[in-house]
Amino acid sequence: MLRFMTAGESHGKSLAGILEGLPGGLAVDKDFINFQLYRRQVGFGRGERMKIEQDRINILSGIRHGKTLGSPISFLIENRDWVRWQLPMSVEPVDEGADIASVIRPRPGHADLAGILKYQTDDVRNILERASARETASRVATGAFCRLLLGHFNIRIGSHVLAVGNEQVADEFQDLRGAEILKIDPESPVRCADQDAATRMMAAIGAAKESGDTLGGILEAVAISVPPGLGSHVQWDRRLDGRIAQAMMSIPSAKGVEIGAAFAGARRSGSSVHDEIFYDTRRSRFYHKTNRAGGVEGGISNGEDIRVRIHLKPIPTLRKPLKSINIDTKQEADAAFERSDTCVVPAAGVVAESMLGYVLADAFLEKFGGDSIREIEGNYGNYTRLIEDF
Repeated sequence: MLRFMTAGESHGKSLAGILEGLPGGLAVDKDFINFQLYRRQVGFGRGERMKIEQDRINILSGIRHGKTLGSPISFLIENRDWVRWQLPMSVEPVDEGADIASVIRPRPGHADLAGILKYQTDDVRNILERASARETASRVATGAFCRLLLGHFNIRIGSHVLAVGNEQVADEFQDLRGAEILKIDPESPVRCADQDAATRMMAAIGAAKESGDTLGGILEAVAISVPPGLGSHVQWDRRLDGRIAQAMMSIPSAKGVEIGAAFAGARRSGSSVHDEIFYDTRRSRFYHKTNRAGGVEGGISNGEDIRVRIHLKPIPTLRKPLKSINIDTKQEADAAFERSDTCVVPAAGVVAESMLGYVLADAFLEKFGGDSIREIEGNYGNYTRLIEDF
């Protein structure tokens, strides 16, 4: 039902995005979209580039008088740093010998080496510009549109940080309810509910920056008020948890994804893992007292909060570079350094929220789809009544 594409390079003129499939008549809040773009830029551990950019969306099509038309939405996000990169990133041919800021020492852990081999190029910049996490600004904008659709039906999404390096939250903050996670200050430096842990995380990030190193960590994205029935068990590519996992693994630096208590559950017996089922006669609904499944069973949402944890590696651009090879001379050399962050875990949470929003909006439209918000409201209302009468 939904599909999107992004375009643009890290130091190119702008980033671009196209989102197709949103119904007509959805009210669009540009302030909400721009606030999500702002949240992606801030957070303790971000680098100097974020002080240059002031990301704001420029909507080109698909919106009229503040509401979606049902046609494709296209937008741009300006790269303010472009003014310093017009020659290196020129779309026109440049004179031989011009300083085009070539990169010939690939960074371990980045797309650099794999990319130059795949595309047979002798300049790593041809790879790193698009592989850069700068691209995620377009995803955040796209996800914000999707979250506006979900919010129309009271589905809300948030995230928080569980660990940075060796510093992690106390046990009582490991399994916060989704509603509690949504209460965390969206502008918090590390978006961590445990203030003692947050202080330690910031100290660890500061120490890593001082030593020229980087840190990864663990974050959790949640969605609340998700109705049961999104996704399907009938084909592998329709399973909701599979779709979520693919989206999360596409986030730069993501190396592991778990739905619910997956990693801990793998070391326990079934009787201590699966969520027992109860029935609330007063509210006429089934429910679980626990949510170790993370809101998805058999590839289908079960009505509980969707909970996804993403494990992020430290970013591979180091001020204290690792060993690499000069691709021209084939001699040992230090890896190249591009202006970068020390820790992206808090900012990656905003990207995770956006990707979760996209997947859930896609599954929501698959279940309740229509060409207009009014039609979807009718479909959703009818299904809600069926669930209540079941």
